[in-house]
Amino acid sequence: MKFPNEPPPPNDTGDVIAENSTIAAQGISANARPSAVADNSVDVRALTKKLAAFRTPRLSRSGWELASTLVPFMCVFAAMLFAVDAGYYISLLLAPLAGLLLLRLFIIQHDCGHEAFLKNRHGNKWIGRAIGVFTLTPYDCWQRSHALHHASTGNLDARGFGDVDTLTVREYMSRGRMQRLFYRLYRHPIVLLGLGPAYLFLLRHRLPIGLMKAGAIYWISAIATNAVTAVILIGLGFAFGAATTAIVFLPVLLIAASTGVWLFYVQHQFDNAQWDYREGWSYHQFALSGSSYLELPAVLGWFTGNIGIHHVHHLMSRIPFYRLPDVLKAYPELREMNRITARQTPRLFLLALYDEDRRRLVSFREAKRVSA
Repeated sequence: MKFPNEPPPPNDTGDVIAENSTIAAQGISANARPSAVADNSVDVRALTKKLAAFRTPRLSRSGWELASTLVPFMCVFAAMLFAVDAGYYISLLLAPLAGLLLLRLFIIQHDCGHEAFLKNRHGNKWIGRAIGVFTLTPYDCWQRSHALHHASTGNLDARGFGDVDTLTVREYMSRGRMQRLFYRLYRHPIVLLGLGPAYLFLLRHRLPIGLMKAGAIYWISAIATNAVTAVILIGLGFAFGAATTAIVFLPVLLIAASTGVWLFYVQHQFDNAQWDYREGWSYHQFALSGSSYLELPAVLGWFTGNIGIHHVHHLMSRIPFYRLPDVLKAYPELREMNRITARQTPRLFLLALYDEDRRRLVSFREAKRVSA
């Protein structure tokens, strides 16, 4: 998630998910020396080669995952529209289910962006674009921004690409009072989980922010997504009424968006998340040590498309989401690496600054005490 700054225009590469190419395009070495603070207990490059065995998507399985998500979502959403006549609160009871199904559609769109859902590149693109109409996320714009995020995870010199703004303690202490206040407001849970998701999905995604000069494809992506979404909502407005459509659609979207931002936050904002400057950073090592494993109950794991297994996903982004649990079964040592549970996540929202000396994220209170 990114509010204040914009990512730079991309290079004209045919494959925006070729992470190492993106790294090279930004002047970041994929072979930089590993940091002394990164977890070197795992031979990351050897593990990456082994994980390549899990990359191949299965057409029948992918088709089932899409159908078993899209059809229930459309049915639940339709039920909500019809239920409004019997009482809005009855309809609202279905909103969490519809929101979680919409979130799962976004995870499928996410896999398409990594070319992990189908073997065919064009198939991934068009499924991702179609799902973007429901998630209000222009596929081509999001795909590019997300590729930059993967290419720079854990790199303090390359922050700001599709992530949550994070200052170091020294940077924060050097800011003026108003800048500190703005940053504290930005990092507040109400903004991160409430105002932020609403801004991102209702406003920011309507234009190719950060990619306006990068090529016509991003304008086409944003405008086409807006147009098709508008046609669907206008059609529902004629059938059920504009007010009914709005009071059904908005809660579903915001539940999905806020849950998605919660997931994204805890995937990279946890106590032992590793960051370093360019000279001490390496792509593979920090993909693993800069991403968490959020262990969730099986039901939530299904709704979130196993995206909690995020350290594996960052190390090998082309593994289909439905094969990530297979990786943990094959390599059980990964279950204990950067592991957090849902109950532990509320405390993580207190973490707001990266302490370069202690090599960990800290709260504002800790930072003040250490600085004093």
